[in-house]
Amino acid sequence: MQQVLLNGVVLAVNYALIALGITLIFSIMNILNFAHGQMFMIGGFVVYYFYGLFGVNYFAGLVAVVVVLGLVGWCFEAFFFRRMRKMATREENAMLLAVGTALLLENLALTFFGEKQRGVPPVVSGVFRIGDAFLPAGRLLVMVLALVLIIGLLLFVQYTKLGRALRALAQDREVTYLMGVNVDRVAALGFALGAALAGLAGGLLITVFGINSGVGTVYSIKAFIMIMIGGAGIVPGAILGAVVLGFAEAIGYALLPGSITYLLIFVGLIVFLLFRPQGLMGKPWG
Repeated sequence: MQQVLLNGVVLAVNYALIALGITLIFSIMNILNFAHGQMFMIGGFVVYYFYGLFGVNYFAGLVAVVVVLGLVGWCFEAFFFRRMRKMATREENAMLLAVGTALLLENLALTFFGEKQRGVPPVVSGVFRIGDAFLPAGRLLVMVLALVLIIGLLLFVQYTKLGRALRALAQDREVTYLMGVNVDRVAALGFALGAALAGLAGGLLITVFGINSGVGTVYSIKAFIMIMIGGAGIVPGAILGAVVLGFAEAIGYALLPGSITYLLIFVGLIVFLLFRPQGLMGKPWG
């Protein structure tokens, strides 16, 4: 059981990094970014080429992920979603555009990278023993880096001027504009930050699970599950959702055969949403 709980902690921290990115974008733009998993996938490919193929330092590869995915997120907001937000009269337009961007990224990945599964060796080797459980050093490094990024993001949003502008935009766009904030620039920054977080999660987890062009949909679904559990647009809720999903996955894979784990997770999620559709920490809509 100690091994199962340890696996749950590792998964929860990694998933929290994924959930925070999509939560950040949803809270400031009211857009469910269906391309979040595809951005995770691109982050993995960036590390694969920089670190695994060209031999560049792994941490320099992570910096490249931030630059590449930050630019992708910035361009998506500036050229697609900003124009749509100013012209569209229905919220469904944003959702359809988000689906379109996900399909665009996935097909571009298939064109340039093919269907082959790719991975990179762990940055560090060795295994730690914690009680009766074992933790590979590579997974510990990934967990520590993810934890540092999560804490850094929370401090940035809470205590910096730009972070306060992001929170203000999430609460009321018109009031934020009237206070003299350049809402377009702040929204683009928030989208770029969310995309970079998704890419960093991909860059970290490629050392553990590997990656391919079709993996984005899987991680988008996991991100949606987490924010549905915790509450859409709620940062603490995203972390709580990641903890619930991480432990449910770890316990399920240890006790149940194959795909039964996610079958039960989906059934449990449906039943949960019937009683609390706004999630654990969200407020009722309407």
